[in-house]
Amino acid sequence: MTAQERVERAALSALKVFPLPSAVLFPHSIIPLHIFEPRYRAMVRDALAGDRVVALAQLEEGWEGSYDGRPPMVPLMCAGVIVWDEQVEDGRYNILLQGVTRIEMVSELATDKTYREVQAKVLTDLPYHGPEEERLRQAVFELAGRVPPNFAENLLPVSARATGGVLADVVAAAVIPEAERRQELLAELDVKRRLEAVLEDVGELIARLQPVRPSGPLN
Repeated sequence: MTAQERVERAALSALKVFPLPSAVLFPHSIIPLHIFEPRYRAMVRDALAGDRVVALAQLEEGWEGSYDGRPPMVPLMCAGVIVWDEQVEDGRYNILLQGVTRIEMVSELATDKTYREVQAKVLTDLPYHGPEEERLRQAVFELAGRVPPNFAENLLPVSARATGGVLADVVAAAVIPEAERRQELLAELDVKRRLEAVLEDVGELIARLQPVRPSGPLN
């Protein structure tokens, strides 16, 4: 069963959710997580024993006073699969969660589990090809001349291969650190507008950085 199929099956029945205000996962990207709260250690343990599917969610504004409970979650989130795990001291986990697809929460399930589960619908991008793709690739190439080489070497091949919404997502995942902005881009379901928004963000980043080595066509 593919990762997409596993997420779709979980979304129809009971999809485990990890609310984490400081992090936003994008499809086709990987995020490292350290799991230390008992309820989410239980979530990871159950996920590893089953389909390995977990969604990462943001919380609605005003969550700070009720984090230990079940504060409202932002309905638009990203579901992924745990592609690597290790259990460390005190039953904590280090995991790598790979984003698979956007989902939209339909309802939260009433459960006796300590962690949260939802039913959701899977949101898939419509195919899109337009001039925004090449503009974003060119902007990424220019950015590569202003960042450390190891960062550029990871980003350039990925952005060269990706198209449409995937291109916007992988670039956003790599260059945008702020959780609020990442959530805005995750919630942008129109691929053309998402590409334009990421291109604007990359352009602003380029404007703030000085070249660290010559850029231009490679010989």
